[in-house]
Amino acid sequence: MTYPTTLEAKADGTQAIIDVAQAAVAPHALEPGKVHVVALGRGEFRQIDLTGPEHTGKPPRKTGTTTVRDVDSFLAYFDKHGDESTEVYADVEMRTITAVLDAHAADAPRWSRHRLELRLRPTSAWSAWIHADNKLMSQAAFAEFIEDNLVDLVEPDSATMLELAQSFEATTSAEFQSSQRLDSGQRRFSYVEDVQAKAGHKGDIVIPATLTLALRPFEGCEPYKVVARFRYRLDRQKGELQLGFKIERPEDTLTSAFNDIRVLVDNGIPEHIAVLNGAPARS
Repeated sequence: MTYPTTLEAKADGTQAIIDVAQAAVAPHALEPGKVHVVALGRGEFRQIDLTGPEHTGKPPRKTGTTTVRDVDSFLAYFDKHGDESTEVYADVEMRTITAVLDAHAADAPRWSRHRLELRLRPTSAWSAWIHADNKLMSQAAFAEFIEDNLVDLVEPDSATMLELAQSFEATTSAEFQSSQRLDSGQRRFSYVEDVQAKAGHKGDIVIPATLTLALRPFEGCEPYKVVARFRYRLDRQKGELQLGFKIERPEDTLTSAFNDIRVLVDNGIPEHIAVLNGAPARS
């Protein structure tokens, strides 16, 4: 049946007939997942959208970014949600690897809003050495730092460095007078201290030229060889000695560790998906 428009109905007085006819229609349930138009009577209609997840019980699409901290977690999530059109990007500056799991397919655009990000986090050991890098400390502070981080030392070994730290702790009240560079590259510091029954006791402390460390730059990665050069400052007027170290090219170690992680990701995803150098477009 075709009803006249609202204006026509008002003109010829048939609106009442239309209202009665519409009221006589038996009500029926609206189907979820569709948009319906319902007649309200007197020529009025309402659109009812039942396509939302609250009606269908399902989200319209996967969205959001999941952050993981190691390669195994990245690959496990990728295997569950990735497909043949997924794109992977490695950003060496941000130290992140991002998978756009719903990237545009070759024959159809997609939303590109379901993402997986491997955001690497530095280990506490790496952070400790970097925080102290290139900073001079008192003998006591330096000795305490070495004792707290003995596990990271490779050469000299932890026993030798513990003995050296204890020597610095025992001579905090001594007056350091001179330093001498040895042929081996080590440096000898000479001091004089006043001890009961040993007034004017003299002694030497020899420190190595470099330290070799084994540090994991990121959680979940293998340890890397890190070299640090000893630094010192001797105030002869006050007889005070300050000590520290300078890590050689720490950024190179971070870059090497990131590239190795990138290779692990590349080997763990399907062969036809390349790990691109860069970052995905903002969603």
